[in-house]
Amino acid sequence: MNYEEVQITGVVEEVTFQNDSNGFTVLDISVDNDYLTAVGVMPGVNAGETVNLTGTYTTHPSFGRQFKVSAFSRCMPETSEQIYKYLASGVIRGIGPKKAMAIIEKFGSDTLDILENDPERLSSIKGISEEQAKNIGEEFKRQYAMRTVMLGLEKYGFSPSECIRIFKKLGIHAVEKIEENPYYLCSLGLGISFERAESIESKLEKKPLPDFRISEGILHVMRYNSANRGHTCIPRDKLLKPSADLLEVTQDEIDIAIDKLVSTAQLKACEIDGKEFVFLPSAYLAEKKIAERIGIVAGFPPPGAPQLADWIDYIEQQNNIKYETQQRLAIATAAKKGLLVLTGGPGTGKTTTIKGIINIFQRQNLDIALAAPTGRAAKRMSEVTGMEAKTIHRLLEVEWDEDDRPVFRRDASNPLECNALILDELSMIDIHLFASLLEALPLGCRLILVGDSDQLPPVGAGNVLQDLILSDMLPVVCLSQVFRQALESKIITNAHKIVNGETPDLKNDGKDFFHMERPSSFMTSQTVVELCCERLPKAYKWDAFSDIQVICPSKKGETGTQNLNKLLQNALNPAEKGKSEIIVAGKVFRVGDKIMQIKNNYNIEWESPTEKGTGIFNGDIGILTAIDTKTSLVTVNFDGREAIIPGEYLSELELAYAVTVHKSQGSEFKAVIIPAINIVPNLAYRNLLYTAVTRAKDLLVTVGSAQMIDAMTQNDRKSKRYSALSHFLKVDI
Repeated sequence: MNYEEVQITGVVEEVTFQNDSNGFTVLDISVDNDYLTAVGVMPGVNAGETVNLTGTYTTHPSFGRQFKVSAFSRCMPETSEQIYKYLASGVIRGIGPKKAMAIIEKFGSDTLDILENDPERLSSIKGISEEQAKNIGEEFKRQYAMRTVMLGLEKYGFSPSECIRIFKKLGIHAVEKIEENPYYLCSLGLGISFERAESIESKLEKKPLPDFRISEGILHVMRYNSANRGHTCIPRDKLLKPSADLLEVTQDEIDIAIDKLVSTAQLKACEIDGKEFVFLPSAYLAEKKIAERIGIVAGFPPPGAPQLADWIDYIEQQNNIKYETQQRLAIATAAKKGLLVLTGGPGTGKTTTIKGIINIFQRQNLDIALAAPTGRAAKRMSEVTGMEAKTIHRLLEVEWDEDDRPVFRRDASNPLECNALILDELSMIDIHLFASLLEALPLGCRLILVGDSDQLPPVGAGNVLQDLILSDMLPVVCLSQVFRQALESKIITNAHKIVNGETPDLKNDGKDFFHMERPSSFMTSQTVVELCCERLPKAYKWDAFSDIQVICPSKKGETGTQNLNKLLQNALNPAEKGKSEIIVAGKVFRVGDKIMQIKNNYNIEWESPTEKGTGIFNGDIGILTAIDTKTSLVTVNFDGREAIIPGEYLSELELAYAVTVHKSQGSEFKAVIIPAINIVPNLAYRNLLYTAVTRAKDLLVTVGSAQMIDAMTQNDRKSKRYSALSHFLKVDI
């Protein structure tokens, strides 16, 4: 429901809740002798202040009428009564209700002027020493400075929560620093984009030096290519034109600016095979660290195991299995060298091989840790091995710094307590997370890296699995034989056809792979909804929320995630009287919705029946179980972990009835539906289709155009990713 925004002015009577980190506040305000609850981002507001609020009147089902604030401004309290409420609220350290009353009785309406300009006079009041008077004056000035900074920043369009973060970073001179160089904001980790900095510059009376804009524009191009294209580095000559086009300057000016950025360590340059590459320092350090740590692992092979062949024979007898040649080689390599990259497609026996490696390690009395990049991948790893597997973040005991960046308790000075680590879904892991994991490996720890090299590369920067294989510096075993029982699955046989460039068999003569031809995007989307809501739940007794997943190549279009999520939400979880919902950036979320977290968030706390923890990560899927519209708090159950998500993080949630192929990586679902029609050319390629198909465990249904599926299969285009890990491995090992 939409409400018209209005403005109100009143005096803050009581602050009932305030989050210091983001400024979210719940307070009671008196407006024309009427008392009202106001909720929103109002950092630093205290009792006794007069505030001007912009927002809408709403009615909360439990808390009644309230005012939802979209913007606010404030005035210092003026009357003795207002000043007393302000001081008695505890806003100034060292002043409580009793001292506040004594100060008001002594100085009356002049109190704030005394606090700012003559605080030593407070020592004339019994119970306040000269030192305390000085500290009270400094605290008041600090509060006043924050208020002044926020007023100065708001004119440039910063939200209250952004003002808090900028003030914490830049202090009392924040406004002056930004007016001197607005592009400085881009490097503070506050999420301020280059375009936003340009917008701030346009509002300045005195323009900053052009070098500031050029330097930050180049860094912007580097960050964009890292975040959106996965590059860890860029050939210097390929950085010139896009930077010059963005900034509308010459390539010579860009070339000179790159030299300055390198000389000031804002960029790192490195020659690879006779060509100069440019890195962001964090990417350079991550790839170098990976190469160095892999070199250390390779340099400390485990002691010999003379009975190894007998052990493998015994495992075969005990489990009534027969390892094929490459599986046996992988198990032996893991035991002998302590370092292995194991790759292979579906049905080639990776799981059986991993179990064999675990069995050998157990016979060697090793402490084994299992890990995967996502919660779902870790859960699946636990199910197939019978051992606990953790997410990498949980394994490394993630915490966070004041900028919400991950900090891991496990590192070189506090290594993991294991001497064998098996890591699954390596294709999903970016360079930064992998570097952190390797740093925490204890000396002599075995390292087994498992992944499917034909899957999509990670969403983040780098191409770790491919680079490890291409370097030819590590033991690599590729499982290629598809086992007989796996050949009975058309999901598996068609996955291998796709990865080999062969047209998949779309005849509906199997048990687990079906194609439904549809002539248009509209009919395709309608069929997808029908399959999710009626046909598959009725035929297989599957739950539409937990067992069935729609996986789309694209976000956009009639068969993209955005449209299908709306259709599926209306069909599976329609609006009903009494069912709470909330609108975030035009998206409707309601209780009962299937939700996905789309960004790593290390601040969100969760609780399960057996433990508590922090961190909800990109790709985690859950069910929205409660909405508190008064505080904009949303409760989501992520596979048994219940998380309460504050309003400022709701933009990190999306409906998950339909997800993109990239977001489905590392997950496995009983039934997968893939709409395949009118896919834009840059998304119609082989390993995108292959990745989607291999997400299905028991049933796969493609809907749309067989011709489109064939076109995707034939297109072996892979986006070029610039990275240097393979080069560094050759140098450091």
